[in-house]
Amino acid sequence: MAGVRRISLSEALDLGPSWRHACHALLYAPDPGRLFGRIPLRYAVLMQMRFDGRLGFPGGFVDPQDGSLEAGLNRELLEELGEGAAAFSLDRGDYRSSHATASPPPRIVAHFYVKQLTMDQVLALEAGAPRAKDHGLEILQIDCLVQL
Repeated sequence: MAGVRRISLSEALDLGPSWRHACHALLYAPDPGRLFGRIPLRYAVLMQMRFDGRLGFPGGFVDPQDGSLEAGLNRELLEELGEGAAAFSLDRGDYRSSHATASPPPRIVAHFYVKQLTMDQVLALEAGAPRAKDHGLEILQIDCLVQL
C-alpha cells in the first residue's frame, strides 16, 4: 500500500504522543462442518460490516487511558462484540504486525492481532453482537464467514 510501511512493535511504541494507535483482531475457529453436506470447511472467521458498508475486523483506536495496546483492543472488542468478548482476551502473544502511515496527517499506526477461539465462542460472539454497545453505530452487522 502506498504511504504505509511495516514497522516493528518497539518502533511503533516509541513514536510518541503525536501518533494514534488502532488495533484490530482476526478471530477464528476451526470449523468441522461441510458446505452442502459434502465440501469440508476449514475455518470460521468473524468479520463485521462497518458503518461505511465495508467488511472489517473488530477493533479500533486505543485511548491513552487504556494503558496498553491490548487493553485498548480488548475494550474495543467488548464495545463492538458485546459480553461474549469477556470470555477471552488478547495479549502480546496474539500480536502479528504493525503498519504506520508515512505521511501525516493523520499519524496512525495499525496493529494486527490473531486469536484462535472455539467454534462455540465464535457463534456466541455472532449471536450476542447485536446487544453490544456499538452495534448499529460503528457496526452494522456481524458475519461468521467460512473459508474453504
